[in-house]
Amino acid sequence: MDPQEIDVVVRNRGWKARLRGFFSPVPLLGWLLGALAAVILEHLVGEELSEVLGFSNIPMLFGISSMLKTPSMIPSSLLYVLSIYILPICIVARLSAVVANPAAEKLLTVSTLLSGVVHLGLLYAVLHFWTDVGDYRLITLRLMLIAIMVNLSLNVVNGYMGEFSCSHPGFMALGAYGASVFSLVLFVDNNKFTGAPLLPPELGPFLFPVGLVVGGMVAALGALVVAIPSFKTRGDYLAVISLAFTFIVKSLIENLEIVGGARGMSGEPAYANLPTVFIWTVLCVWIINNFVRSTMGKALNAVRDDETAASAMTVNTRETKIVAFLFAAFWAGVAGGLFAHVLRYVNPGTFGLQSLADVLAMLYLGGLNSVYGSIVGAVGLNLLSEALKPLEIYKWIIIPVLVILVMVYRPTGLIAFKDFDVEKILQPRRKVR
Repeated sequence: MDPQEIDVVVRNRGWKARLRGFFSPVPLLGWLLGALAAVILEHLVGEELSEVLGFSNIPMLFGISSMLKTPSMIPSSLLYVLSIYILPICIVARLSAVVANPAAEKLLTVSTLLSGVVHLGLLYAVLHFWTDVGDYRLITLRLMLIAIMVNLSLNVVNGYMGEFSCSHPGFMALGAYGASVFSLVLFVDNNKFTGAPLLPPELGPFLFPVGLVVGGMVAALGALVVAIPSFKTRGDYLAVISLAFTFIVKSLIENLEIVGGARGMSGEPAYANLPTVFIWTVLCVWIINNFVRSTMGKALNAVRDDETAASAMTVNTRETKIVAFLFAAFWAGVAGGLFAHVLRYVNPGTFGLQSLADVLAMLYLGGLNSVYGSIVGAVGLNLLSEALKPLEIYKWIIIPVLVILVMVYRPTGLIAFKDFDVEKILQPRRKVR
């Protein structure tokens, strides 16, 4: 490397170090305040700025779709994102660090729970204002939160336990139909089941969590059918049996006329609004994170690394795997119940090979054995899939190629084997010297 190239490298490293040092004092609380300022700014001036830049309306996904549809809109899209999101977030986050750091420290001193609630409240406010711009953002966000739940639950089995399961679409289907039947029978006037609702419809939103738990329990019972024969053996039997289970569930529902057969079921009440889906996603992340960090989670890792050694160290490997499998299936069933009530329609064709490919792609893109990875994989793949819709058929070429590249260069995923420490995330930041 000649002296000029060395000089360029040194300057680049110095620039990155200065930028990192400039933003290092900003805690998570500051970044959330910056994001909140950005989405409020979009509410105030988004339409006017969009009109000036040549958009017919506010860009729904940060202008990516506009850039792909009309390449001449690339400068306008970049300017919109820079003006509405990047600059406001960075400026407000950096300026608020003086107040945000003492506030974050005070909140943690009082209670980690209080600190978490405040941060989640700000995050929800950001998501609420962002989705309030259009229904497209709202449906996309709710489906993305459900995808996080599905990806996390699959990571328990395929990541932390080290097995390869293909049964999550089946669990989602059982949860979706279980929760749908619960809602339709008890709270909806319909001709398919009982006619008049068995309970006052006003109680529906309050008892909806019970319906989701029922859907999760139905999925867990289905998981027991897979787990009992699968975990008596070792090797790839789980993959084969779980794939067969998914096809059996799909075929069974297609032939059950009482639940609509291949036509599916519709008319589910609109109980799965943004606050409901957000709360269930937070609960899922919190509970699964505690589960994988618990003694049971350590036992799962031991089984994954060496089942014989784990058994020698008094770990009941079969019981551990069955409990983890049923636990993962329960959360997949809850996610399925939310999915059915977001779309207000459920169809067995939704839970086929395409669904299996999507959840596996999310998992191995984000990262195994990592709550961070599950969140990044679900959000990244869903946003990418929505943003690339204008490319039509080419979308189904680009996404698989990206997944293949990740599998080649990072076989365990983008963010694998990374601990999700809530207290560390909520801590104030100190300037890098």
